[in-house]
Amino acid sequence: MDIGVGLPNTVPGTGGRRLVDFAVRAEELGFSTLAVLDRLVYDSYDAVVTLAAAAAATTRITLAPTILLAPYWPSSALLAKQLASVDRIAGGRLVVGIAAGGRQDDFAATGVDFHTRGRWLDTLLDEMREIWAGRGPVPGIGPEPVNGKVRLWGGGNSPAAIPRAAAHGIGWVSGGGPVHRYPQQAESVRAAWAEAGRTDTPKLGALTYVALGEERKAAAGKYLRDYYSYMGQKAEALASGVIADETSLRETVNSYAEAGCDELLLFPCTDDVEQLELLAKVCFA
Repeated sequence: MDIGVGLPNTVPGTGGRRLVDFAVRAEELGFSTLAVLDRLVYDSYDAVVTLAAAAAATTRITLAPTILLAPYWPSSALLAKQLASVDRIAGGRLVVGIAAGGRQDDFAATGVDFHTRGRWLDTLLDEMREIWAGRGPVPGIGPEPVNGKVRLWGGGNSPAAIPRAAAHGIGWVSGGGPVHRYPQQAESVRAAWAEAGRTDTPKLGALTYVALGEERKAAAGKYLRDYYSYMGQKAEALASGVIADETSLRETVNSYAEAGCDELLLFPCTDDVEQLELLAKVCFA
């Protein structure tokens, strides 16, 4: 199982240069992917812009928003161009996690109808594929992605999420939750792949939140309660479930590997670059 890490683009107080330092050190330590979270109405760095900065500072590591809440973009042409641009800067290293999202304020801010976001996401994905292939409604929108298209990784837990991943993506990534539920989720993804007539194997991913060190756990909990406040009790579950010690991290990594996860993304709830050293010591020992 590969191990990737999240950039702290949504952690309050993170300095802009710190994001670049994080990206460089994560690549040096051998993590597989740099991931980012996405939210519009929050004091956070834009997911696509953050990955553009990471692309310029790295050469090997995969770049992946997990998850990009694509349907709050009102224009498929604009998003297609932004993603293709990052992919070109990164030399084809971009993999875009996509989900419908659940925060109404993000959609209100861009004037997109929250209640039809699923249908708009399906349309947006179709239109971006056409634009990347040079068949968009307005000719001449570039650049072309390195491999002709940007790889998509489905996410989300709505009834439409996994079938959407099977229609458009390389696999599905879990947005967090108890690891004991993961084998059932993985089986649902495999079943959707078979139903869609696909012969390839879906890439299965998951993310979890970490803040090694008891002094960091309280700050991590406060951050997650605020970031996920719209989710009510689930926000409390995420906050209380932050991995704060090496033993718990090892157990979590092993559990996801045994459950069939192909890549686990560890999201530090701190902008302290030293956290990457601690994670690497456990994950790559």
